Amino acid sequence: MKRPAPAEDRPWALPEGLWIMRQTWRELLFAHWEVPAELLTAELPDGLELDRREGRAYLGVVPFRMEGVAPRWLPAVPGLSAFPELNLRTYVVRDGKPGVWFFSLDAHQRLAVAIAKAAFHLPYRYARMACRRASGSDEVHYTSELAAEPGIGLEAHYRPVGDVERARPGTLEHWLTERYCLYARSRRGRLYRGEIHHGPWPLQPAEARFERLDYGAPLGPSLARPPVSLLYAERLDVVVWRLERLT
Repeated sequence: MKRPAPAEDRPWALPEGLWIMRQTWRELLFAHWEVPAELLTAELPDGLELDRREGRAYLGVVPFRMEGVAPRWLPAVPGLSAFPELNLRTYVVRDGKPGVWFFSLDAHQRLAVAIAKAAFHLPYRYARMACRRASGSDEVHYTSELAAEPGIGLEAHYRPVGDVERARPGTLEHWLTERYCLYARSRRGRLYRGEIHHGPWPLQPAEARFERLDYGAPLGPSLARPPVSLLYAERLDVVVWRLERLT
């Protein structure tokens, strides 16, 4: 994979030690809605503070394709290292480090779901998914439905509609995307931080048509309104460190 961006592109220094996993994110859509802060705060664990921009809180739906998912010293395995993934997320802060909190992560790879739940304490779920782009077209057709809960999922068509740009610091686009850690909670209620690293997001404005978008209560009803931000990224290479337990 390509060498990650220099450490000075991050808001804080790179973690100590070696990263343990690499992955590539492809054909990714950032769709964000502004939602009442109290709706999100009620779903967060103790120890994390909801991150707001100018007093506003955001919920993100992020469909994309994973490629090249593999431990640092091993090659990617066909059939195991590439699959669609769909995230429902918001933004939190702890110890001055803004990051991502996932309400759910759906993936079309049972082994990846099991490993991620065990190793990273993330709320992964197995779903029947497809991410297709017709030959010669820039439009992505994305579908996802939970295997355990038929009817819960997404169907969307999306595509880029502008030039690739790096988000400028201080903009909403930069605030939503340039984050370098995630937070997770184990079944025992312990909080963890997971550091990641990548180059600046190669963002494009996007348009999207949602034919189905149903997460159920309590977060689902807020998605009935149009998103306030739609962004597309064709590719981003990412490396991941071991989780750090927070005290």
